[in-house]
Amino acid sequence: MTENHQITIPLEMRGKRVDQVLAELFPDYSRSRLQSWLKSGDITIDKQALKAKNKVHGGELIDFNVVIEPEGEWEAEDIPLDIQYEDEQLLVINKPAGMVVHPAVGNYSGTLLNAILHHHPDAINIARAGIVHRLDKDTSGLLVVAKTIPAQTHLVDQLQRRAFEREYEAIVIGEMTGGGTINQPIGRHPTQRTKMAVLAVTNKSGKEAITHYRILQRYTAHTKIKVKLETGRTHQIRVHMAYKHYPLLGDPVYGGRIKYPTGCNEPLKEAIENFKRQALHAKKLGLEHPQSGEWMSWQINAPEDMQNLYTLLQQHMDEQNS
Repeated sequence: MTENHQITIPLEMRGKRVDQVLAELFPDYSRSRLQSWLKSGDITIDKQALKAKNKVHGGELIDFNVVIEPEGEWEAEDIPLDIQYEDEQLLVINKPAGMVVHPAVGNYSGTLLNAILHHHPDAINIARAGIVHRLDKDTSGLLVVAKTIPAQTHLVDQLQRRAFEREYEAIVIGEMTGGGTINQPIGRHPTQRTKMAVLAVTNKSGKEAITHYRILQRYTAHTKIKVKLETGRTHQIRVHMAYKHYPLLGDPVYGGRIKYPTGCNEPLKEAIENFKRQALHAKKLGLEHPQSGEWMSWQINAPEDMQNLYTLLQQHMDEQNS
């Protein structure tokens, strides 16, 4: 797919850097893409290949002649998608637990990305096939996929500005006394490189991470909570709740050993033992539509395995209180 444009730089842009001018005149593309095309000579100014830091005088002619190459060598696979919404700009998908979002070592097929390419083949021309944000393999729930490059640029910008609304449900081990906010930086664990961890503020490898949570239902030895993300670090909810000593039930990485409520009945004990994933569900997603500007939101109930836990935990608490 090729894009060809010729645009004269407005005189009022005099004195601005080339990369700033390109970002303003071609807002459909990310700055990183524009800078890459500038370096490769696909974007020239008065027939010259300038650097991003060069200043413009105004009145120069931009020649924009780019070939948008496929973003990867991934293969389309006919995998069913639970689509909650779709138009020409975006897809909102309810991802099941157990599905990897993006191919990686050991998971080159069967991913959400492979499924998206089958459903929307043009996604091969978009970075990460339009996937704007991710969910862990064993986290269920809503995520958005851009179907065009301009939509992706707009949605990524919203995500970076923390304009998305992302609300989760989770079951944590322990009886919480109240909600709160966790503002602790997260980075790669210093010794266990497959894990993330809360790091000291002085550790420059830690990135700002803010999680808001409140109680939805207190059970015996467990709590159902609502979580809202302000930032989106890898494993953020799982790491932050473990840091507060309320790890997610079933979390194989951060959860610690299994704990049962006092007087735990057999159905609940069996359900807890057999719940092999973190009890985390992306329940609600809200964003500004990349074309219309309209605020849109979607909500989806937790899957059957979590609903079953809610029921059994409530029944156990009722039995204990009767």
